[in-house]
Amino acid sequence: MIWDEIEIPKEVRHFMPEAAEETVLGQKNGATKQYRYGNLHIREYDDKYLVHMDKVDPRQDPIGHLVRDAPEILIGVASGIIAGKKVASSIYKLQKNIPLSKSTSILAGLVASAIAGYASYSLVKKLKEF
Repeated sequence: MIWDEIEIPKEVRHFMPEAAEETVLGQKNGATKQYRYGNLHIREYDDKYLVHMDKVDPRQDPIGHLVRDAPEILIGVASGIIAGKKVASSIYKLQKNIPLSKSTSILAGLVASAIAGYASYSLVKKLKEF
């Protein structure tokens, strides 16, 4: 949950700045569509809009947006890469003389990467709520 988000029920007011552009940038969180208008991020649902301000417009500075507004994504990706590489390398060293050791180590690395990445992403996302 984003604490600085504003909910605008559609029955109260149809809300959409004319210059807002539909975008795929951002987490949809179940929204049917999402829009950007500068740093304004608008999610449209069937019955409401959820609106918040990002610190950085991802269309202008994608890396800055990840660092300032979505660090959980960067941390999840970094954790996944580090864990996957470490697990794959360790398993390959232990089994390098066994047939299919390369495939096994790559598969294990991918699984470890997915688990570590998701766990780190989820943890940082929860910490951001405090």
